[in-house]
Amino acid sequence: MKTQVIIVGAGPAGLLLSHLLHLQGIESVVLESRTRADIESTIRAGVLEQGTMDILSEAGVGARMRSEGALHHGIELAFGGKRHRIDLNELTGRAITVYAQHEVIKDLVAARIAAAGQLLFEVSAVSLHDIDSKQPSVRFTHGGESQQLTADFVIGCDGFHGIARPTIPEPLRRDYQRIYPFGWFGILVESAPSSEELIYAQHERGFALVSTRSPTVQRHYFQCDPKDEVANWSDDRIWSEMHTRLESSDGWKLKEGKIFQKNIIGMRSFVSTPMQYGRLFLAGDAAHIVPPTGAKGMNLAVADVRLLSIALEAFYKKGQEERLSTYTEDALKRVWRAEHFSWWMTSLLHRFDDASPFQQELQRAELDYLVSSRAAATVLAENYVGLPFA
Repeated sequence: MKTQVIIVGAGPAGLLLSHLLHLQGIESVVLESRTRADIESTIRAGVLEQGTMDILSEAGVGARMRSEGALHHGIELAFGGKRHRIDLNELTGRAITVYAQHEVIKDLVAARIAAAGQLLFEVSAVSLHDIDSKQPSVRFTHGGESQQLTADFVIGCDGFHGIARPTIPEPLRRDYQRIYPFGWFGILVESAPSSEELIYAQHERGFALVSTRSPTVQRHYFQCDPKDEVANWSDDRIWSEMHTRLESSDGWKLKEGKIFQKNIIGMRSFVSTPMQYGRLFLAGDAAHIVPPTGAKGMNLAVADVRLLSIALEAFYKKGQEERLSTYTEDALKRVWRAEHFSWWMTSLLHRFDDASPFQQELQRAELDYLVSSRAAATVLAENYVGLPFA
């Protein structure tokens, strides 16, 4: 079998790239190890930058996002018993939409199926071959049968633990990584929203985040030991911790409800370069990971595949390879900017056990400056809503 582009991984990056290529008349096949039900039900964060919102709308898959997503024009920073609003729209003219990642995936899967796109679920034993040639191939098992698919390009959108990145020869790769000494304890709650906008809280006991998923389901997090166990946290203990970290002098209270999901996620910053080798290109978590504090993960994946779709369109329609050859350089400009912002937000809001009293006071001084200086608030705002695409 042969196609033009093979995409390994049906996350937001792989599905969106396949759809963007389809709109340009470029064929692709998407290979995914999980079932459709699995990828559409795995609940993950979903703060969409203005640029991501625009791309989804322009690609014709943004209708449900616009009708069901929560458009936010600001965020709140809470510390010292007070809440301070950062007006994203007033500072930048742009906004964000809270719309869960699995909902984006549902929209993209529906669009690919409606367009008769080739989506192969429950694929196993995937291996990449001849990626340094002009005819790379992928071998895999699907429906109990071994198959081989040849293409012009292979795009690895298979995440941090996928097979694509390790296929790039190790002597040619350079990985940058920082693993943080804390994690996030996440809960899904049946309740009405506690706030119209996201609340990022810094407290002496650690960070907390008030977020939303829908009018009836909320997503909250608090900083924890990444080696802790969910079983150690009763509902009463969770609510006590959240209330303590979010207590406010203005009388605002977090709304409680039935907790129906609990999980602990570790936090790391990671970048692998180059993001290409031969006819293999990496996108999204396959090439980089950010701590979730800056809400950049899915947005970076979208930015990557935007670049790839432009480069592949130039290759197929104009015979030009320049945008393909500079993909790593072009993508890493935004990646490192987002890595820095995510690290900065993480450092600003979390409790570090080894921080001296001097460092703790510096952290508080930076927060005070951030909410009292328009210039400082603008730096946060323009990075949070996403820098414009070049």
